[in-house]
Amino acid sequence: MPAYHSTYLSEPDTRVIGNFAVLPLRTKFRGPAYPTAEDYDILDEVLDLFRANSFFRNFEIKGPADRTLIYGILFISDCLSALSAKSVDRVEAGRVLNTLSLEHFSIPGDPGFPLNSLYAPPNDRQEVELLRAYLTQFRQELAVRLIARVYAEGNKASKYWLAFTRRRFMNKSLS
Repeated sequence: MPAYHSTYLSEPDTRVIGNFAVLPLRTKFRGPAYPTAEDYDILDEVLDLFRANSFFRNFEIKGPADRTLIYGILFISDCLSALSAKSVDRVEAGRVLNTLSLEHFSIPGDPGFPLNSLYAPPNDRQEVELLRAYLTQFRQELAVRLIARVYAEGNKASKYWLAFTRRRFMNKSLS
């Protein structure tokens, strides 16, 4: 059974930096992402496909939107690892994940980025800043939506989400 790919592969007006798709987001955070009025965006897709795709060690990349999906899945994996490291309530989880999403992180092309073999670096300094701003916005909104799903039933984290901390999608990690 093959892994699940992004439905945004066929989007005609997708901005691409390097080979990373900059897709519209439904977000309350400021950043370079185009706002979307649709109810479903790439972040919802990342959250929906995370648990199914985390079982796969191999993933055939079919386009830039798949690279965005991979980055989101790996970021969720890091978030769940941070939440499971210490048992936290919903408010503390918000603080932990906000810190994780805003801390200095590598982008494609940086020497410390673990997936440089899969991602092309940005072409110039302006694209570097745009990609960093987009990924910051992407990470912040994804962290907020992840908390809403992990803590959907109250102040205690769902064991069905935290069980995926041991899984490594593609045997990779962003940290």
